Amino acid sequence: MTGRYSEHDQEHYERPRRHTRPRTKDRPTYDDAVDGRVVTVDRGRFTLLVEGHRVMAMKSRPLGRKGVVVGDRVRVVGDTTGADGSLARIVEVVERTTTLRRTADDDDPVERVIVSNADQLVVVTALADPEPRPRLIDRALVAAYDAGMAPLLCLTKADLADPETLLSTYRSLGVPWVVTQLRGEGAGDLTELRDRLRGRTSVLVGHSGVGKSTLVNALIPDAGREVGIVNAVTGRGRHTSTSAYLLELPGDDGRGEGWIIDTPGIRSFGLAHVQPENLIEAFPDLDEMTETCPRGCTHGSDEPECGLDEAIEAGEADPDRVESFRRLLAARSATDW
Repeated sequence: MTGRYSEHDQEHYERPRRHTRPRTKDRPTYDDAVDGRVVTVDRGRFTLLVEGHRVMAMKSRPLGRKGVVVGDRVRVVGDTTGADGSLARIVEVVERTTTLRRTADDDDPVERVIVSNADQLVVVTALADPEPRPRLIDRALVAAYDAGMAPLLCLTKADLADPETLLSTYRSLGVPWVVTQLRGEGAGDLTELRDRLRGRTSVLVGHSGVGKSTLVNALIPDAGREVGIVNAVTGRGRHTSTSAYLLELPGDDGRGEGWIIDTPGIRSFGLAHVQPENLIEAFPDLDEMTETCPRGCTHGSDEPECGLDEAIEAGEADPDRVESFRRLLAARSATDW
């Protein structure tokens, strides 16, 4: 080595190490966190209902990429007064009882959670203006059964068409229904629908223009949901609701009788996440007839040795009910809705 450089120079010129505190495995317990429920989500900000008042919040960093959706029950810290300019932090998402999912299409492996902790899916469809789309109804029913939610078919605009034509398609499935109308005798009477919603958390889904927001405004007078119109040329409704929104259903005595989640109008309902074995489990009477099915049987109409066909031949199964189930099964792969 020359006099200018020595073998120790590298050690002398090493960047000094940072003297930082060692990371601890102890994490905050958030013993002071309070319970809240997600009302709506808007660009990364969450409106919560905490102790009867609305609170604006954001997701804390430890939650990482964990999604927070409308209906979630969460634990919150920080400023939960709800005052203007205040901001709380969501530090925990309580385990969900149900999750309603859909994918963008049937080839999309990424599923999206629409809402959580709902126990009833209300499929809202107009009998006319716009015309009903049975394929979408079928797909929504499949999503409900897969999520473990009770389905309810709500038919609107009964003053424009006879509901029996559509109801005959779903009667064998045992799906409950209610019929509403805006004009004529019985117009605006939502007693039966209110009875079906009482004591439950219900999600309203359907095409744009079928009357979801109109129903919500009638059931909850101060909801203020924007109502759209149906395009006379295309027969399709215009999107008015832009995000899911949780609303409390008021009772006659002013106390809450349940919850409604209004969702934006949909034009597709991908079911890539639904497996045939999950769907058949929603029909216990048919499920027990598939015990003799060969391994891998999808229970579709093209299966050669399906136990459902054997049950029909033996007179043990209702052919209409089996056909209706298989229609729902086929809806998983149908591309035109």
